[in-house]
Amino acid sequence: MPGVPAPHDGRYAPSPTGPLHLGNLRTALLAWLFARRAGGRFVLRIDDLDQGRSRREHEAGQLADLAALGLDWDGPVPRQSARADRYAEGLAALEAQGLVYPCWCTRAELREAASAPHGALPEGAYPGTCLRLTAAQRAEREARGRPPALRVRADAAVVTVEDRLLGPSTQVVDDLVVRRADGTHAYNLAVVLDDHDQGVGEVVRGADLAETTGRQVWLARRLGLAVPAHAHVPLVLGPEGRRLAKRDGAVTLADRRALGERPEQVRGLLAASVGLCAPGATPAMDELVAAFDPARLPREPTVLRP
Repeated sequence: MPGVPAPHDGRYAPSPTGPLHLGNLRTALLAWLFARRAGGRFVLRIDDLDQGRSRREHEAGQLADLAALGLDWDGPVPRQSARADRYAEGLAALEAQGLVYPCWCTRAELREAASAPHGALPEGAYPGTCLRLTAAQRAEREARGRPPALRVRADAAVVTVEDRLLGPSTQVVDDLVVRRADGTHAYNLAVVLDDHDQGVGEVVRGADLAETTGRQVWLARRLGLAVPAHAHVPLVLGPEGRRLAKRDGAVTLADRRALGERPEQVRGLLAASVGLCAPGATPAMDELVAAFDPARLPREPTVLRP
């Protein structure tokens, strides 16, 4: 297990719930370029905490698509589903600090709580309802026999996140779930431990995940882990300005191949969309590495018309 992550080692961690679309593939390409341009390692991970939707055939297809685009990676590809013991260690470390408490809130109660004003916390945050239960109220809920989720008490901590592309932002951390009621460890806890254990020094991912970064930075600090750098890259949107999806047409590598395009042409399309090459070009991977400059990446989403 690495002690201190190397500053330029990067990762890509897809969830195997379906094929990767062009937006996913572009994020993977950019994450690879961030790491390789800086001379760092690039690791993969399968984020399959959602066992109800995760499929091994999707996992195999995703890895094949990444390889077909020319992305290589260092070391084995771990699965989150095999790391429950490690997540339990992290949870125990938070419990030892007196930060974990049970939460019996139903989905309806969570929706109601999220819609109510709660001071310094951001809209939609959990206001600590179950933290304020009396001993009698807690005993009453325990007697119902419904297992609780576990939350970590953050006390509306204020975290400043430094992002290479988006700049600094101040985020308020709510009492987030660290283990769900079904016993599955929550993504925010898992990903913090995963990135540390894989030696990830810079997290490159889609801009839609920027708002969760404060939670992960806070958790890393509470667990005594080094905080990686972050770069949230712009999303790829469909013709209607919404997140790219199957409804938008030929959005996967298999779709593009069915239209007669080669993987290197798709790679060129993705590279051109962020200004790394001219439209229609098919640059080799080493050419993309040489041309890559994070400071010149666009900050706004890209609209593709597949």
